[in-house]
Amino acid sequence: MPTGRTSDALLALDEITRRLRRDCPWDREQDERSIVPHTVEEAYELADAAHSGDDAKLVDELGDVLFQVYFLSLLLEERDAGSLAEVADRCREKLIRRHPHVFGEASVDTAAGVVRQWDDIKRDDERGGELFGALPENLPSLSYARKLQRQAREERTPFQIVGDLFFHAVAAARALDVDPELALRDAANRFKEEKEA
Repeated sequence: MPTGRTSDALLALDEITRRLRRDCPWDREQDERSIVPHTVEEAYELADAAHSGDDAKLVDELGDVLFQVYFLSLLLEERDAGSLAEVADRCREKLIRRHPHVFGEASVDTAAGVVRQWDDIKRDDERGGELFGALPENLPSLSYARKLQRQAREERTPFQIVGDLFFHAVAAARALDVDPELALRDAANRFKEEKEA
């Protein structure tokens, strides 16, 4: 259970969020469509902080993302479509459902096994057993491709991956009417010259 300090801090953030929504002209004008670009930006800033190794920055960016959750939950509450409590309850239920090796009878002893189990449960829960479910239209292309590969469990050997890279590089060279052998030789020579300089 959260400590008293945690509960107090979360209640104080809830009060601030509600006051901003009521008293700030900019916050009053926002809806989920206008606020979500800020949510996405905050998520990227959080990712940057997590990779930076700067704990103070991580705490700050986690706060920004937490505020986004509070704000978006308040928007749901205002139209009787949900609440922060419902968001927390659904999150808790989902975590329990997707971790049967912790909260149920399943047995998984590796991180890779947990990921496979998570994907299987998610496929059954959210995609009705379909391999690919609906993906957000605004998902960045690289994230989209990664998610598709993960859902398909495309597991290739390092040999296959390198072979595919070469194959696609040759296809790109052919489309550009460039001899891939000569282009690679030129790149290798430029690399050598740069390092010798």
